[in-house]
Amino acid sequence: MMLRSGDERFGVDDLAALSTLVSQAWTSATDRDWSVPAGTLEWSCTRTIDHAVDYVYAPAFFLASRKTDGYPKAGGDLTLGPSATPATLVESLAIATRILTAVVRDSADDEIAVIFRRPEVVLAHPADFVARGAMELILHAHDVCAGLGVPFEPPHDLSLRLREHTRPWPMWTLAWNGLSRTDDPWADLLTSSGRSRAAIA
Repeated sequence: MMLRSGDERFGVDDLAALSTLVSQAWTSATDRDWSVPAGTLEWSCTRTIDHAVDYVYAPAFFLASRKTDGYPKAGGDLTLGPSATPATLVESLAIATRILTAVVRDSADDEIAVIFRRPEVVLAHPADFVARGAMELILHAHDVCAGLGVPFEPPHDLSLRLREHTRPWPMWTLAWNGLSRTDDPWADLLTSSGRSRAAIA
């Protein structure tokens, strides 16, 4: 099955901007307790960030493999584990962002690879792998910032492009109940994934 994406494109420059925004938010909270739950999740802030960064690495390996029958075994788990510090996680995010950006830019527009494997294998073109990593990053950045008590509010245009790019994606109907479409695209991404804006004192 080929992935169908919306007309709006979330690109590599958007991913770089999001990565910078997330890094700044996490860096502002280095003196806080990262063992607390990430928002409404059971995972700690450290584990959630580690997972989110791993999912920026992952699409780079998916696309670079050019596999069309399943995820590649190469790459695997690139998490840093429970002893990771905020500084090493921020560094890892920067590395993951550069790798994903480089792989996408190095790929012809008509290349395809597996982007999802459940409930069936879904194939996609390079531009979609940027949005794949960004969706995981933006939602878990929200979770972590909510847990740490720091503000996180992505720009309207960036959120709009991500919402519209991913609107037809199966995750919105399989995991959640569709993607809302209001004048507030960041709120749409949050509410449609079962989240809400965190009240930061």
